[in-house]
Amino acid sequence: MSTVQGSGVVVTGAGGGIGAALARRFAAEGARVVVNDLDPDRAKAVAEEIGATAVPGDASEIVDEAREALGGTGTIDVWCANAGLASPGDAFADEAVWAAAWDVNVMAHVRAARALLPDWLERGSGRFVSTVSAAGLLTMVGAAPYSVSKHGAYAFAEWLSLTYRHRGLKVHAICPQGVRTDMLTAAGSAGELVLAPTAIEPEDVADSLFDAIEADRFLVLPHAEVADYYRARVNDPERWLGNMNHIHRKWEGETR
Repeated sequence: MSTVQGSGVVVTGAGGGIGAALARRFAAEGARVVVNDLDPDRAKAVAEEIGATAVPGDASEIVDEAREALGGTGTIDVWCANAGLASPGDAFADEAVWAAAWDVNVMAHVRAARALLPDWLERGSGRFVSTVSAAGLLTMVGAAPYSVSKHGAYAFAEWLSLTYRHRGLKVHAICPQGVRTDMLTAAGSAGELVLAPTAIEPEDVADSLFDAIEADRFLVLPHAEVADYYRARVNDPERWLGNMNHIHRKWEGETR
């Protein structure tokens, strides 16, 4: 794809799952890729596989190091804010759980944008890819911190797009349902009930993103049915909430 060929691309949380699939696809399309992950060994393994550079560490603090890793002009053309935290729990989850979910799933995106926007706006181009989740459009049974923070991630991506699109910023919000990754496993019985039956491969998510890039489309829906669920949520919230409550009670019954 000529759109990304030669571009400097950073993918956070790319030691596995969706992040690794995105990194592989960008590399295959001719981009210069930086692979980020908290786990240095996982980041290095993916980077070596695709001929990229590993920059391990906190995703919200590596912009300068990523620029250095890209060499030359050190220009970051695409930032994939993919690192995320699966945080199960209800309203009574510990404050630390809520704080961690908000920090990783929302504030890491905000911090990256703060560091990237001045350069992008000055030159009139840049691409911010946010791995959100269908939970950011809908919700997730048994995972209040995750659902709330993913709503925040979606809202921030939406805000970036509406605020800066006329200045050359491209934004994509990826909102899949179940994807066969460690995060699906971490979702436990709720994930098995709600997500596993229609789970797709990480590579399918990468394909959907590149389709959206080609079409210059903000919302990326690897599961097309999410659009129907989202419309139902808006058009008849009482019915939608009742249906979701039914799913919750089913899950609650299975976990007792």
